[in-house]
Amino acid sequence: MGERLRGKSAFVTAAGQGIGRAIALAFVSEGGRVVATDRDADKLSGLEGCETRALDVLDDAAFARAVAEAGALDVMVNCAGIVHQNTALTCTDAEWELAFALNCRATWKGMAAVLPGMVERGRGAVVNIASAAGWAKAAPNRFTYAATKAAVVGMTKAAAVDVVAQGVRLNCICPGTVDTPSLGERIAANAAAAGGMEAARGAFVARQAMGRLGSAEEIAALAVYLASDESAFVTGQAIVIDGGWTL
Repeated sequence: MGERLRGKSAFVTAAGQGIGRAIALAFVSEGGRVVATDRDADKLSGLEGCETRALDVLDDAAFARAVAEAGALDVMVNCAGIVHQNTALTCTDAEWELAFALNCRATWKGMAAVLPGMVERGRGAVVNIASAAGWAKAAPNRFTYAATKAAVVGMTKAAAVDVVAQGVRLNCICPGTVDTPSLGERIAANAAAAGGMEAARGAFVARQAMGRLGSAEEIAALAVYLASDESAFVTGQAIVIDGGWTL
């Protein structure tokens, strides 16, 4: 058990699996109090040391209520999101609307819910999950996803400027290809065209400069740093963690 987040309270969305779950567990391991939320309450099982709560971040009122009931928060992690496979020619109105609602609006609402209290107390850290694919490098068939994640970067920087003098910091993490259940779904979706699951997975690995996928725990380690006082001089940054994919 570490001490890097001792005395800090954190709220994490999409903590049921993947990066969100790894962040929640990493925060607890560093001594933090964690309110872990997910739309699917069953996925929150096994999050030892966390306070768990079912939450649909697309429900503005429920989101605001959950943050308020969590009490004074030192850290907010906006992790909820969705990845559509589309281009400018194949993107549908429904995909566009859902992606911006979940990837952008929910991030905005999460920030709006915690920032007043953080500003009042003169401290706090917000960590938004963006993507290397929306900031540092284009990926094929990620039109809507790239648009939303680029927006998350812009939102993070704009919000950071507005509260920088009040002791509150906002940063975003831009992961590359990470081995998560979400990636597994995309691999499965590409399996037929790629010639099988192994070939589809191999295609994702092949584009990695290090020859491997990232792990959710590696992303969580960066989130711990950004949530802790070690990063007290870091704000408004979009930090790419991608194993060299964007080199």
